[in-house]
Amino acid sequence: MEIIPAIDIKNGLCVRLYQGDFNRQTVFSDDPIDVALRWEKAGARRIHIVDLDGSRTGLQINLDIIKSINSRINVPLQVGGGIRDLKTAQILLSFGIDRVVIGTAAVENPDMVQHLCNTWGSQRIVVALDAKGEQIAIKGWIKETSISVSTLATHMASIGVHRFLYTDILRDGTMTSPNFEGIQKLISDTSKQILASGGVSSLEDVEKLSNIGAEGVILGSALYKGNICLEEAIRIADQGQ
Repeated sequence: MEIIPAIDIKNGLCVRLYQGDFNRQTVFSDDPIDVALRWEKAGARRIHIVDLDGSRTGLQINLDIIKSINSRINVPLQVGGGIRDLKTAQILLSFGIDRVVIGTAAVENPDMVQHLCNTWGSQRIVVALDAKGEQIAIKGWIKETSISVSTLATHMASIGVHRFLYTDILRDGTMTSPNFEGIQKLISDTSKQILASGGVSSLEDVEKLSNIGAEGVILGSALYKGNICLEEAIRIADQGQ
């Protein structure tokens, strides 16, 4: 299982939100590039970056910072937030971002997702399943839909998506443990590669996610608050392979 540290960028700062609430943020650094270098030095083999401003506005507000991170580190980046049209996705992919994470557009413009899979290869496309309960939320998790997690996952798989990022929004940033049941069900139902996010608080959580078959886990608050040591999490994940 791959351990993927997260860098969430808002107004140029590295922050964490509580349950995706933009009014409940904690700033951990004023230099996201320095944070990326720190995670790379600690052994990260991939870094997950979210443009939080982009997720709310639909525009890649922090693109220059993302480009700078990409040019300074030697591990692949997985980028989401505000990628709602082909042009934005293609800009990111063309300058070397390894994977783009599509959330809102997967609901509103599935043809775009299919085009990206066909053009760039499915391994470079991740679809975000951002769940409030069983339902998908979009536009920075602000707008709830009537679409279920399983319905969106099934449709995306049918058009060529191989990898999903599942986030339980109500657990995100809370460090109350992941939604193991939801993650395990998604792994079983889709037979696709599942990255787990939301609520990871301990090395025991990491080990359990590995045991149930998650391809990777996104670590955020638990890393920044010191509850999990990145090097130790990587060691545990490697032992589970």
